[in-house]
Amino acid sequence: MDSVPPPLLVAGASSLWTPDGSPSGLGLRDRPAIAIAGGRIAWLGPEGGLPPNLATDPRLVRLDAAGGTLVPGFVDAHTHAVFAGWRADEHRRRLEGASYASIAAEGGGILATVRATRAASREELAELLRSRLDTMLLNGVTTVEVKSGYGLDLGTELRQLEAIRDAALAHPVRVVATYLGAHALPAERAHDREGYLREVMDLAIPRVAQDRLATCCDVFCERGAFSVDESRRILSRARECGLLLKVHADELSASGGAELAAELRALSAEHLLDASDEGLEAMASAGVVAVILPATSLMLRARPVEMARLRRAGCRVAFATDFNPGSSPVDNLPLVAALACITNGATPEEALTGITLHAAAALGLEDEIGALMPGRCGDVVVLDAPDASHLAYRMGARLARHVVRAGQVVVRDFARVA
Repeated sequence: MDSVPPPLLVAGASSLWTPDGSPSGLGLRDRPAIAIAGGRIAWLGPEGGLPPNLATDPRLVRLDAAGGTLVPGFVDAHTHAVFAGWRADEHRRRLEGASYASIAAEGGGILATVRATRAASREELAELLRSRLDTMLLNGVTTVEVKSGYGLDLGTELRQLEAIRDAALAHPVRVVATYLGAHALPAERAHDREGYLREVMDLAIPRVAQDRLATCCDVFCERGAFSVDESRRILSRARECGLLLKVHADELSASGGAELAAELRALSAEHLLDASDEGLEAMASAGVVAVILPATSLMLRARPVEMARLRRAGCRVAFATDFNPGSSPVDNLPLVAALACITNGATPEEALTGITLHAAAALGLEDEIGALMPGRCGDVVVLDAPDASHLAYRMGARLARHVVRAGQVVVRDFARVA
């Protein structure tokens, strides 16, 4: 994605939808079109209103939307997509009644993936991630956050982050890397908890920041993982080193993670199944995005977060896949948007905003991506549907006919071309 593509006109659409800050978003139906120049949106409006300087540009390339709907490129704001190994056996056990916590206590869960990921090379991890990014791209994802956290030692955490960087360099999807060394306490450090915390704070975080291996730092603030005080120490150190903050909060219990995210003014707090009303309200006041993971609560048979609570609290809400081999082996973000409507009670407009503008805000990129506006990055999806509500209606369907990333057509007629 280094070279600047020629100007592009996406025309022939039946409708356009983009979040604009209102509950229903901005919808256009008078044969809308988008022009992208220099990788950024230069104009949008009725097809007949294309400015003369663009209409007469001999380099202008036209992409036929074939009666589809134009929407912003999708943003998956929470994934663990760089890992080795799967855990289908654990899913079977959960179906038989075992809990997430009991499986983890027996050495399964995160620690099972840690063992597999430690055994994988940087090249193997990068190739696995490239393949997963391919799948995401075909579903309309143009930006994705990828966390480390399956190394839980300095060497493997750095190897994961280097693999993320390697995969991103060779792929059109924009990748935002997050350091999650505080995902769990590694088995070999069970009797050296403070020593592991010092390794994360004194060795890993400064190295990650110095080498620019990640943009964000996350921590699993949860009973059985890291306490509020421990999480505060880790995140405060990350902020000192220039990393943006994210929090795995209140997934399995009322851990106080939402309140901590508000206190530290993190970009986002994620999961939030057991967050208190007070915590959600504090997040809203502090501008912290609530990242909700509908596939995870479904897979764990947990009560989903009700959208009505999030509305009352005033939170900006993003929806993400949480793609990982344990609690959410789901890499289909449009499917998750549909689940947000069915299980969480989101409207189709809220769901689409949650995988575009609000997801961008959860990555600190809301001024760059997530909306179709002049000056924003030219990330556009052409849905093979007459309007955007089909994302919620046709659950799991392949609807991304064309995908444009920074003005370059990277998926055409459902196939990757760049």
